Amino acid sequence: MATITDRPSLTVQLLGRPRITRGAGEGYEFRSRKSWAVLAYLVLSERAPSRMQLAGLLFGEADDPARALRWCLAEIRRALGDIASIEGDPVALTLPPDAVVDVDVLVRGVWSEAVVLPGMGAELLDGLALRDAGAFETWLISQQRHVAAVSEAVLHEAALGSMSAGDLNAALGYGVRAATMSPLDENHQALLIRLYRLAGDDEAAARQYALCRELFRRELGVAPGPAVDAALRERVQAEPASVDDAAIAALAEAGSAAVAAGSIAAGIESLGTAARLADQTGEPRRRVAARLALAEALIHGLGGLDEPGLARLYEADEIARTHGLRAAVGEIRAELGYVDFLRARYDRAERWLGDALSFADDSLPVQAKATTYLGSVASDRGDFDRARELLGSAIEMSDSAGEVRRQSFGLAMLGRVALLTGLPDEAETWLTRSIAVAQHDHWLAVLPWPQAILGEVKLVQGDLDGAATVLDQAFARACQLRDPCWEGMSTRALALVAEARGETDRAFAIMVDARVRCNRLADPYVWLEGYILEALGELGRRHGHPQTPSWVEALDLLTDRTRMWVGRRSRRDAPLDARHPSR
Repeated sequence: MATITDRPSLTVQLLGRPRITRGAGEGYEFRSRKSWAVLAYLVLSERAPSRMQLAGLLFGEADDPARALRWCLAEIRRALGDIASIEGDPVALTLPPDAVVDVDVLVRGVWSEAVVLPGMGAELLDGLALRDAGAFETWLISQQRHVAAVSEAVLHEAALGSMSAGDLNAALGYGVRAATMSPLDENHQALLIRLYRLAGDDEAAARQYALCRELFRRELGVAPGPAVDAALRERVQAEPASVDDAAIAALAEAGSAAVAAGSIAAGIESLGTAARLADQTGEPRRRVAARLALAEALIHGLGGLDEPGLARLYEADEIARTHGLRAAVGEIRAELGYVDFLRARYDRAERWLGDALSFADDSLPVQAKATTYLGSVASDRGDFDRARELLGSAIEMSDSAGEVRRQSFGLAMLGRVALLTGLPDEAETWLTRSIAVAQHDHWLAVLPWPQAILGEVKLVQGDLDGAATVLDQAFARACQLRDPCWEGMSTRALALVAEARGETDRAFAIMVDARVRCNRLADPYVWLEGYILEALGELGRRHGHPQTPSWVEALDLLTDRTRMWVGRRSRRDAPLDARHPSR
């Protein structure tokens, strides 16, 4: 894919008002709006559509749908010129290698290229209104939601990237745009408040904090979580006059030990001090290692603090890239990919994780980490064959690298794939291994995840008592850990057990509670909310619950924006081939 800084032979702009430009010439203007619709569908569809499908999609009311389609295809050919082709049945669109399509740059490009797109932040095919094309409008709404979500993610990424490079003015601009697009996103608000603090504008930070609290109270009936509070406490640290290497090592060791023991706040304070002291040394490896340790504590510490963890990762990435620390860049980008995986920003996650593998070189632990998360992304998106392949490789690499805990997580995700593809006996095998590995390594913090999936497997197998026993244990452990994801997963399955026992009212109450639990913090595993919404919708349809339409609408919005796969209501099953961007 060409970059927008090159001189492409062809540029296709679908964000905002659509436009085609060949070389440095004038933009081509279609005479028919439906020509833009056909072109957009061909560009964005995962598979080449048949002529019959295209004709029915857009020309069903025409006297001769096939002829109307031929006319539009001819107009598109004139616009593209001889350097591209649009032929066959199914209709295959072939663009020159150096062509630039703005949506592709947005989805798969680096943020520095995406943010300068002419239509960045604008709606896909803005202003395109068609008559007698209801099916296409449904498809377009889904695509517009997804593009808006990707735009938000890129702006957030641009704010963090600019901040790590020291360009706070640019970072603030991107942060404001992201928060404006989605003001109820707690992470956007936290980032904006942090940027004001770092820029020394404490008054603006306090004002934004107050606005955020009022907005959340009015719209959601809750206060924003710890990420927003932490952002208001952000400050430019006064550095000590002298630095002792032994003190840095001791602080980092004490911080990591405190985090491992569950004393998250104390551990983060020690690791933060170690990072500030490491900066005084000016030694790149020490600075990167200290930030990476701090970021991992913030992200994996169950405190709703992924956002400040991301800030440390971006800082570490800037330092590591500047000083050629390839293995460190690989490890950092694997963590960045993990956060975007949790947030269901799958396009961005795949980019980071692909980068991690390219920088990992011979580092087997980094390869294992990145491959585990890539397999998890593929599973979330419903690409189960790829998920099996990646997770299988990751489990082998984790075993070879001595990464026992990563091996346990990979086995659990492979068990989930088997469950979701209707192979409960295979799922039981993988999950039992995952639990055994975690127990052998005394990794109790992850046990509720494979246990919750195993409980659902037993439910599918018809073992209600066995399912209830495993799920009660998973839920109790999750509550002890105060892990919202594990609580939500086990509670969802417990609701299905209640329904199977004829306790319908209780099933609804538990399932609604599962959704509340999984969203308790600002850094949830977003796929899990979709999985719970899918179960709520199915439960509601079976029993005629009056809130079913609202649950279905919420799921449709979520799957449109993220392209996740959670079951029969996923957009992947939509008849119009709502596109997964990994075509």
